[in-house]
Amino acid sequence: MTKKEIAIKAVEALKKEYPDAICSLVYTDPLQLLIATRLAAQCTDARVNMVTPALFDRFRTVDDFAEATADEVAEYIKSCGLFKTKSRDIVEMAKMLRDKFGGKVPDNIEDLTKLPGIGRKTANLVCGDIFGKPAVVVDTHCIRITQRLGLHELKDQKKIEFALRELLPPEESNDFCHRIVLHGRAVCTARSPKCSECCMKDFCKTAVNS
Repeated sequence: MTKKEIAIKAVEALKKEYPDAICSLVYTDPLQLLIATRLAAQCTDARVNMVTPALFDRFRTVDDFAEATADEVAEYIKSCGLFKTKSRDIVEMAKMLRDKFGGKVPDNIEDLTKLPGIGRKTANLVCGDIFGKPAVVVDTHCIRITQRLGLHELKDQKKIEFALRELLPPEESNDFCHRIVLHGRAVCTARSPKCSECCMKDFCKTAVNS
């Protein structure tokens, strides 16, 4: 079976197992998703969702964040970890959005990755979820599970992203990545994958060889 064939089978299996492919982060507009995703670095989505209601109630627009100090933002996100760096990035990000992008969140990876603290993972998430573009969000679950499936033997996130873009149907790639997260939490965990319960066990390289 080719890697492309395995990828197609994985897309279909995960679609059946997790029909609702949605982002775990709670947001109401592009700016909120951008900020929530920045907060999620080295922090659980559940924790971020506990923090953001008060944060977004206090700071509602790009201008609100741009005119804030990092210390003011930090007060709302202390439990997220690395909060000093994140608060500084959020304020500087808002200033750049205001000054260089007309207060709008860009709709492409090139411009999004110019923003402080925003890497390709976040940029892909925003492009996929907000703007409906083909996207590959390479997080730890995606890296682990696509390796186990035998789709690649890479470690570099950018290289993995481009490898998966070649294998996944563009219209399915974003939802596939959301489903991978759900599967990684429930079944294909880092330490003890439940291969016998996995919807992909019949074609997964790791499950078949175990």
